[in-house]
Amino acid sequence: MLMLNKEYKSAILISVVLHIILFVLLLGGSWFSDDDKKPKHQMVEAVVIDPKAIEKQAKSIRDQRDAAKKAEQQRVEKLRQQAELLEQNRKKEEERLRRLQEQKVQQEKQAREAEKQKQLAEKQKKEEQEKARIEKQRAEKAEAERKAKAAAVAKAAAEKKAAEQAKAAAEAKAAAEAKAKADAKAKAEAEKRAKEKAQQEAAEKARLAREKEAQEAALNDIFSGLEAESAQISSARQKYVASELDRYGAIYKQMIQEKLLTEDSFRGKSCKINIRLVQTGSDAIVSKVTPIDGESAVCSAAKRAIAQVGNFPMPKEQDVANQLKNINLVVDL
Repeated sequence: MLMLNKEYKSAILISVVLHIILFVLLLGGSWFSDDDKKPKHQMVEAVVIDPKAIEKQAKSIRDQRDAAKKAEQQRVEKLRQQAELLEQNRKKEEERLRRLQEQKVQQEKQAREAEKQKQLAEKQKKEEQEKARIEKQRAEKAEAERKAKAAAVAKAAAEKKAAEQAKAAAEAKAAAEAKAKADAKAKAEAEKRAKEKAQQEAAEKARLAREKEAQEAALNDIFSGLEAESAQISSARQKYVASELDRYGAIYKQMIQEKLLTEDSFRGKSCKINIRLVQTGSDAIVSKVTPIDGESAVCSAAKRAIAQVGNFPMPKEQDVANQLKNINLVVDL
């Protein structure tokens, strides 16, 4: 774009110089004509005047003036034609430069569109991969929790069965001892039954305590896994949102700099600006541009470039789009 601007300025400069030269030649021609028309002072001596000779000399002078006037007109016409030809050439050159500029703008627009489509495709691919990874991780977590819960239930069942077997053995032993000592040891059997009952209650209490402890451990494992998964998903989402903000900020900066008319005095200077956007579907329009810091001339040029961009692309994720509605950018040259 800068090269086309220089060529266009050169063509205009050449045209202006040629017009100045034409004006000087026309003005110079009028000077020379006036000198020819001015009478020349000569010393004359008193002589006898012949009227025919005077008439002949006057006619010769008129013819010379007419010939000089015609030659001057032809010279002026030739200069006019040359000027028209130069003007036509200048207009043709301007038209050629304009077409080149339009072609370049169209090519840059097509390149931006292709890059935009490529970025959208890459973004969609990353989203699908991230979704698949999260789903796989969630399924693996659920399977591990299911296995842990099943193991806890099996352990509780085994402990219950062992307690029941111990109870049955104790009862059989008590019955055998009671049968052998039925009459002689009635009191002892009664005491024994009381003791056995206490032992059974203690065993049942211990079994219930073990079941409760196993259930609490299983629930703690489940809740701990859910909290870890939630924290991991939140961290991944924050990283993704930050990455998307950086990517769209780079896209906005590139769109602005493509519209920026640069000057040599801008080189090495920058401007930090705040852009407020209003979402209109998949795009957004500018509602306000506020310079924050930087060279005033660069900031003014950046504001004009932002106005020329018009619409800025917006992501599908609303949480990312909401943060893009108020964004700070640094435009540097």
